[in-house]
Amino acid sequence: MTLANSQIFKMDLGPLNPVWAELILGLVLFGITFLILAKGVLPKIKRTIEQREDAIEGGTDRADDLRAEAARVREQYEAELAEARHEAARIRSKAVEEGSAAIAAARAEGSAERDAILAAGTAKIADERAAAERELNADVDAWAHTLAARIVGEPVGADRA
Repeated sequence: MTLANSQIFKMDLGPLNPVWAELILGLVLFGITFLILAKGVLPKIKRTIEQREDAIEGGTDRADDLRAEAARVREQYEAELAEARHEAARIRSKAVEEGSAAIAAARAEGSAERDAILAAGTAKIADERAAAERELNADVDAWAHTLAARIVGEPVGADRA
């Protein structure tokens, strides 16, 4: 029985009949290839895959943490914004109240000044009118006597004596 022509099976398979030498050589090369892959290449591939999975899961976890942090910051911002709006509304209402009070005070002061000015003006006009009437009465009386004397042709009233 030679290695080149030995038969494993008792029947004749023709060109498919395996040769012992090729079969042993194939098994040895398969074992060497398997050992190289199992001991050298596959652990590196496995480690790389695990690192990538860890990076992906860690990235997802970090993204979830960042989303939660962003949501918390946004809620805090919205709360501060609502508080600021409330404070602004309070300040506006206080300013409106103070403005209304100031306007009312200014109107009251203006009304008082107007009334004082009108009273002073009315008194002054009354005094000037009385003075003008006194002056005119004296002049009118004298003119009336003079005019009456011209019409009548003789002195009239106080001028007769």
